[in-house]
Amino acid sequence: MTDDAPVRVFDALKATPTPVRYLLGGVLVNQLGAFVQTFLVLYLTFRGASVSVAGLALVAYSIGSIFGTMLGAEITHRFGPRTTIMTAMAASAPLVGSISWLSGPGMLWPLLVVVGLAGLFTQAYRPAAAVLLSDLMPERYQVMAFSMMRIALNIGAALAPLIAAVVILVDWDLLFWIDGGTALVYALLAFALLSKQAPEAEAEAEREEAEPAARTEARMEAETEAAASAPAADSRSAYAAMLRDRKYLLYLGAILLGSLTYAQGHIALPLELAADHYPTSFYSTVLTVSSVVLITCELKITAYLSRLPKHVRVITGHLVEAVGLAVYGLSSRSGAFTIAGAVLVVFGIMIAAPSMFAHPATFPAAVKARYIGTMQAVGGAASALAPLFGVFLWPRLGGGFWLLCGIVTAAAGLLALAGVRQPPEPPPAKDADPRPKGEPEAVGGTS
Repeated sequence: MTDDAPVRVFDALKATPTPVRYLLGGVLVNQLGAFVQTFLVLYLTFRGASVSVAGLALVAYSIGSIFGTMLGAEITHRFGPRTTIMTAMAASAPLVGSISWLSGPGMLWPLLVVVGLAGLFTQAYRPAAAVLLSDLMPERYQVMAFSMMRIALNIGAALAPLIAAVVILVDWDLLFWIDGGTALVYALLAFALLSKQAPEAEAEAEREEAEPAARTEARMEAETEAAASAPAADSRSAYAAMLRDRKYLLYLGAILLGSLTYAQGHIALPLELAADHYPTSFYSTVLTVSSVVLITCELKITAYLSRLPKHVRVITGHLVEAVGLAVYGLSSRSGAFTIAGAVLVVFGIMIAAPSMFAHPATFPAAVKARYIGTMQAVGGAASALAPLFGVFLWPRLGGGFWLLCGIVTAAAGLLALAGVRQPPEPPPAKDADPRPKGEPEAVGGTS
């Protein structure tokens, strides 16, 4: 952090600029209607498609999602976050809404193309949202801002299945029409509320007092205009530089392994509970407990741990999550172990994830969008590979599968530790004092 004073939740919420509130509100609205990835397989099988066709459609969506984050990063770099969000959401809306019209017999290839494009544009907004969040939020509250975005995503993810359960009773097709409608609403919100506007004078004064070096919105706009007028950087050179950044590659490895094992809570855990003869409602209880703990506690946990160095937060969080995943292996003995494992996994995520997701936003503006997009693409690739990992290994390893997940997560923590840790600053020479004679010593410093 850049200040010795602890970060408080109320202070972070108070310092959040109005455009960031609009941005988070749009993320929440969009997530409330995000039904495609969750219900696509069920919908297509309900309409008479085979399981293999439904699975192929889901693969097309996942591949589109991976490339969508990279595309979103490039558009953000060249045209700015607001334009990217508007374009991505406006293009996503008709694609998602048309899925119900392409689910009939003889429409396989058009369906796969539309579903893949829907994944592409639906995910393209995410790098832009992260860049805009990091540009507008005072540096002191950067990690808290990404925690807020995670909470908005998780609230939407928790409520969306409840909304879907009601919608399905009326008409399955409404799922995709609502999904497309929420994407269009987000595009309109971006157009109306994320336009160039000066922050309120009072909010600006508070931000200057809280973080004198914080970037104001007006300054961000000036930088955006300057970047737009300058020649676009060679993307190949940018990605080549990223490949030479060994610390960032270690960080990406941590994202890949951590996402791969975290997803098993939604893939292998229900298989485990079914094999252990738990009722289906018990898995719903585990998900509810996890969501309630995360939504109610993440901001407070992030604020409480804000004074710890980033590398300490990420390694601690991964180790706590690793223990939680290993505890899942005891589910056959008692449901209490499943609940305890879920709580530990969530606490590990709350400790590590905000810092992990905020890390690419610390890079210079010239490469920030591409670093963020690459991180999100790696996470998307891990989510696409996770079902293969879980379905292949869990039947062969049984309870040992969860111990393996714990070991892999701990390894991800070690990669994250090496990837985000900064070398200590060398101490100043005893005889070297850059302050002019008579100038008082400054209080505080940066870490």
